[in-house]
Amino acid sequence: MTRVHVIRHGKPAATWGGQDDDPGLDMIGHAQAAAVAQEILALPERPSRVISSPLRRCRETAGPLAQALGVALIIDPRVGEIPTPAGLSPEERPGWLKRAFDGRWDQIEGDLDYVGWAQGVAAALREYPDAAVFSHFVALNAAVSVATGLAEVMAFRPDHCSRTVFGIDGERLILMEKGREAQSQVL
Repeated sequence: MTRVHVIRHGKPAATWGGQDDDPGLDMIGHAQAAAVAQEILALPERPSRVISSPLRRCRETAGPLAQALGVALIIDPRVGEIPTPAGLSPEERPGWLKRAFDGRWDQIEGDLDYVGWAQGVAAALREYPDAAVFSHFVALNAAVSVATGLAEVMAFRPDHCSRTVFGIDGERLILMEKGREAQSQVL
C-alpha cells in the first residue's frame, strides 16, 4: 500500500476570512515550514513529489521540502481551500464556516455540492501516492471524513504544519495516522 502525507500549511500572516484572501506565512509559519520539511526528510521513505494548494500559505509551506528534494512544486487546486458561497463577504466567511463545522457535509449552506467537494479532495489525494501534499484545515477534514466514512464536517483539528498520513489502496483512501491537533483560529 502506498502512502500520501498531507500537511496543513504553516501559520499564516492573516486569518481566514480576513481582508487578505491569500496571505503568506508569518515568521512562525516559515519556521514551521522548515521544521516539517526536516521531519519529512528524516522519514525512512521520503515522498518523491510535493503537491500544493494554489494558495500562497501552502506554496510557502511546501517550498522548503520541494527545494530539499530537488523537485518542482506541483499545484493542484483540488486540494485548495473550501469554496465559499457566491456573494459571501469576507466578514461573513468565519460565521458560515462555524455553522458548517457544526453539521454534516450535506448540510453546508451554499450553492455547491460539498459532499462532492469532500470526495473530490479525497480523489485528488489518491492520485498522489508517495507524495507530500500541502493543504488546508477544511480539506484535511474532508479527507479524514471520506476515509473514515464520517458525515460530520469536523473530523479533527489539525495544527499548523501537522502531518496526516493516508494509505492508498486502489480507490480507497485509508486514514493511517492523524496529525498533531491544536486549537484553530478558524473557529
